[in-house]
Amino acid sequence: MLIGCVAAVRSPDASPPQRHEATASAPATVAPVQAVAPNVSTASDAAAAGMVEVRSLVPDMSLEIRYAGSDNFVGRPVVGYEAAGCYLHRSVAQALARVERALRPQGLRLHIFDCYRPVRAVQDFVRWAGDLGDQRTKSRYYPKLDKRVLLGDYISPTSGHSRGATLDLSLMELRDGRYALLDMGTGFDYFDELAHTDSPNANATQRANRERLRAAMRREGFENYPLEWWHYTYKPEPTPDTAFDFPVR
Repeated sequence: MLIGCVAAVRSPDASPPQRHEATASAPATVAPVQAVAPNVSTASDAAAAGMVEVRSLVPDMSLEIRYAGSDNFVGRPVVGYEAAGCYLHRSVAQALARVERALRPQGLRLHIFDCYRPVRAVQDFVRWAGDLGDQRTKSRYYPKLDKRVLLGDYISPTSGHSRGATLDLSLMELRDGRYALLDMGTGFDYFDELAHTDSPNANATQRANRERLRAAMRREGFENYPLEWWHYTYKPEPTPDTAFDFPVR
């Protein structure tokens, strides 16, 4: 996500996260963070945006699009996700398909949490971050942080996901005839320094698993965002200055 941990929406330009303690006088909401708005395309669907659904290239790609349901840091379906689809620019999706094909002979597969993210979904994240009364998901996604620091430190008003070249994913391994997620040290969208790709607090197995994913993605042109082990962007991006807002259907 970016978000960030989970990537939800953390900006790569954001300053390192700061720890803050809650106070009794904390406001019910926080003011939105200001950011330079990207150019937003008028494309009304994936075809008009030059994107394809990943399963059109890999029909059995493993998808768990978290924001289409309630199993995410917001705790409900996110605005703009009408279905659990994974859309990316065609060249990005083709590169991802090559990663998947290279992994399968090794008994490995990709597992995708999020791909293209509409601008309206990013705005929904910002609204959620500003609602300090909603703490339902704190214990799972940001147990060590005051929610007030998420907006700006972790959740940004803009996201690279909206440009169609960024995705969040993990790695699965074949075990006893079934694929299981590898231990990466944290779950998706976990807001904590432990989620940093090279966190010294991850154990040797977790660091090795993160490196297996990073190496596989890097071979096809994807770069990792260092503060989120699950977050990758294809470079060069097809539309680096243009975001999209058509719903995921």
